[in-house]
Amino acid sequence: MIGQDLGGRYEILTRIGGGGMALVYKAHDVLLNRKVAVKVLRQQFVHDEEFIRRFRREAQSAAALSHPNVVSIYDVGQEEDTHYIVMEYIEGHNLNEIIQERAPLQTDEAVRIAMQIADALDHAHQNHIIHRDIKPHNILIGKNGRVKVTDFGIARAVTSSTITQTGSVMGSVHYFSPEHAKGINTGEKSDLYSLGIVLYQMLTAQLPFLGESPISIALKHLQENFEEPRIVNPHIPQSVENVVLKAMRKNPSERYNSAHEMLLDLDTCMRPERLKEPKITFTHVNDLEETRVMPAIRGDIGSAAPMEREQPIKAKKEEAIDDKELAPKAKGWKKPLTVVGVTLAVLGLIIWGFIWLLGFLDVAEVDVPYVVGKPETEARQMIEAAGLKVEEPVLHEHNKEIPKDQVLNQSKMNMKVKEGSLIQITVSDGPQLEELGNYVGKPLQTAIDELGALGITAEQIDIEPVFSEEAADTILQQSPKPGEQYNPESVEFHFMISKGRETVKMPNLIGKSLDEAKDMVKASQLTLDNADILYEPSYLHQKDFVISQDPYKPKDLVSIGAKISIRVSSGPPADAKEHQFNITISPAVAGKTSEIRIEYSDARGENIEWDKRQITSTQTFPVTVLIAPDTEARVTVFRDNQFIDSKTITYDELLQGTKSSTLTIPGEEVQATDAPVQTEVTESDEPVEEEQQQQQP
Repeated sequence: MIGQDLGGRYEILTRIGGGGMALVYKAHDVLLNRKVAVKVLRQQFVHDEEFIRRFRREAQSAAALSHPNVVSIYDVGQEEDTHYIVMEYIEGHNLNEIIQERAPLQTDEAVRIAMQIADALDHAHQNHIIHRDIKPHNILIGKNGRVKVTDFGIARAVTSSTITQTGSVMGSVHYFSPEHAKGINTGEKSDLYSLGIVLYQMLTAQLPFLGESPISIALKHLQENFEEPRIVNPHIPQSVENVVLKAMRKNPSERYNSAHEMLLDLDTCMRPERLKEPKITFTHVNDLEETRVMPAIRGDIGSAAPMEREQPIKAKKEEAIDDKELAPKAKGWKKPLTVVGVTLAVLGLIIWGFIWLLGFLDVAEVDVPYVVGKPETEARQMIEAAGLKVEEPVLHEHNKEIPKDQVLNQSKMNMKVKEGSLIQITVSDGPQLEELGNYVGKPLQTAIDELGALGITAEQIDIEPVFSEEAADTILQQSPKPGEQYNPESVEFHFMISKGRETVKMPNLIGKSLDEAKDMVKASQLTLDNADILYEPSYLHQKDFVISQDPYKPKDLVSIGAKISIRVSSGPPADAKEHQFNITISPAVAGKTSEIRIEYSDARGENIEWDKRQITSTQTFPVTVLIAPDTEARVTVFRDNQFIDSKTITYDELLQGTKSSTLTIPGEEVQATDAPVQTEVTESDEPVEEEQQQQQP
């Protein structure tokens, strides 16, 4: 059915439920652009004319109902052998699912639901429609909390040929009224009894009557009392229990007179002044269904009932006289007529017996072979080999347990029959198959939800994620293929789904040379076009080294083939100036090792370590700094982890032509001569001459 159009208007989308008589599908109304529910009659009933006639009549009656708590009937139609009813589509759950999930419900919630059901029944009864199948399965609860009663009148359409086959009626036996169980005409009060059981189940999480078979449960509805709600759930107020007790009286005259009366009682039962009201009582009324011990009827006068023995003899005599007077007088012509009739009857019996005897003697009897469990072809051969015939047409029936084309039943077995007799066999069509829809291109969750509605479990679904250009979780391939039929009990589904494009970790390109960055991008299967390489000046990075990368940060997961851009240093800005410090430094003690460390601060940052070394003799180290306009640069010297000296140069000094300067750090032995330490040397040699003059005696 999935994918078909009914009436050229209703596009079947997915199956959402089903019962013994019909399947329910979610469909799209193309004309009005809305979602609808379509109930389709099962194929085994399409030739039952009586059922179809009642089905249509009841559906048309239900369509006349217009109430916020009744599922609206939109359309009734037939397309070839498909009979269907189109109705309102409700997003939500049925009451049976809610009871199974979290019963017992809170009392106020259960009463609220029961009120809406009673309101729907009141509207139906006023329109002379009796539901006759009120049960939680037929109560829908929308996502907005609105209660909707469905399947109005459908239960009435069950014929004698379907009542035991479909299970629709027997499946609802837990909610039967006593008069329904007796098989007599049911009225409005039968619906109220069923509503009482639904309320009982919501409040207690159990049914009032249980049994091993539908017959035993029906008898309990007729003869036994149920366990009162407050015994099962003491939290139920007495006023609410009274509603249940009155609705579930076996005698219809003791129930509510109407659904409206029950609705009014439900509306007030949760008021504070009623919660602790006295328990309701009923006047005993004889019920014809009560079990009684009847006196035995015997032939002798001595065992007659006492009342018979006490009748006056005179009255009996008068009665005998009256009977005698009323008896017609015998006619003289009746006796010959009787003799003739008896004679003709005897002759007829003799002739019939003679003919029967001839037939019996002429036709041989043969054993009926047992063909149940045999393939149809083999069964036919066995029956024909025994001198019998297979009655046509052969019956077919879906069966989960018996393989397709095997005989699951035969009309006669373990007996002898006349040669040439007909044997009716029933052949299995195997499990009822479903047709798989096309899920390619749809999200995986859509397939899981729709298949779950058909009873498919997660264990029957195999998922294979692969990289692709499609969005993540999109179905790429499916098995079985679209349109193929499958057995829901044993099918194994395989879905290949997309997990999106294959990803790699974004490499860190910052601080790498341009050539090195290009190699890293290529190795990661990413894309870097020449147009996406942007140059800009930088104090921090050397020329042709990467400054930044976009739009992905290092270690981000990036789809293979993704485009990136980078910013590369074109060198310092044009107005930047360089200056070289020539640092001459001696070890602290001549001939011994000292550790020296040189730091600088310039346009590239503060306190940047230039180098750390071990020296044993005087050495000179050139340190180049970069200075931005209106700033300065500084070099700092540490020896043996102690600050020794520093020197600063400004941008303005560089503009005057100073390209380098000298900083000399002598050892301790030199300082011991009381000679001044020269800490700054310009490009001229004057400081050196001054030092030499001071050392002269």
